[in-house]
Amino acid sequence: MPTASGKSARAIALAERENGTVINADASQVYRDLRILSARPSAEDEARVPHLLFGYRDGADPCSAAEWAEDAKAAIVETRKAGRLPILVGGSGLYIRTLLDGIAPVPEIDPVIRSVVRLLSAGEAHAALAKEDAVSATRLHPNDTARLHRALEVVRSTGKPIHAWRESLVGGIADTVHIDLEHIVIPVADLYARCDARVDQMIAAGAIAEAEALRARRLDTSLPVMRAIGVSQLIQYLKTGVELDEAVASIKQATRNYAKRQRTWLRHQLPQGVQAEPNAESNKEG
Repeated sequence: MPTASGKSARAIALAERENGTVINADASQVYRDLRILSARPSAEDEARVPHLLFGYRDGADPCSAAEWAEDAKAAIVETRKAGRLPILVGGSGLYIRTLLDGIAPVPEIDPVIRSVVRLLSAGEAHAALAKEDAVSATRLHPNDTARLHRALEVVRSTGKPIHAWRESLVGGIADTVHIDLEHIVIPVADLYARCDARVDQMIAAGAIAEAEALRARRLDTSLPVMRAIGVSQLIQYLKTGVELDEAVASIKQATRNYAKRQRTWLRHQLPQGVQAEPNAESNKEG
């Protein structure tokens, strides 16, 4: 479900009604450093029903989709043992796909190869990938640094392209659980207005101080926590004196772009065998 669509509030209401536990499936909300900038539920909302996998990782400890999927499996088991309904909420499609469909059984990457690849810019990685794994180079966006690095390190370390590894996924739970997928659909104009309002709320709630705290830690800028929407824009504001209005406008644009990508994923890349039904409250897409 797209960012700013009201999914967290919906999940909490459902958990209250159905004796549920809310389990995070948002790639930014796993980090304790990003309560405000990731729009995590407030402490008061988290106290209403059990919440798992929210803010449980330090920003210096990057969380992969595979790692989150293992943690989510454990959270689901814990929730069911407690006699509660697991309610996964979040907009990270890769996380959901990994949990349901499984992961490619790629061997450990040679650390020397990884360190070399991670020094490449997106352009350099894309150019190298075009020569070593043309299929992946065609599929990936030229600016998608993380996925370009991953594809390049896999082919260099294993001698086999990542798309070939993905032909045999392992560890998925889709065929062992019953899934009800709720797709919150909101007209585009309303969704984008919500995105803009959310950014304003974040700034008012202390997002600048949150970004300053991350800046003070001097973390590697390639870490996921440092690439979360809003972090780089606000750090740039703090470092260079860029006008706050300009930084906020950039965050709003990035948020709207992200919401658009999430809508596209929901339409075209749902996990295998899973169908989404729009919720009864908002069933027409603009």
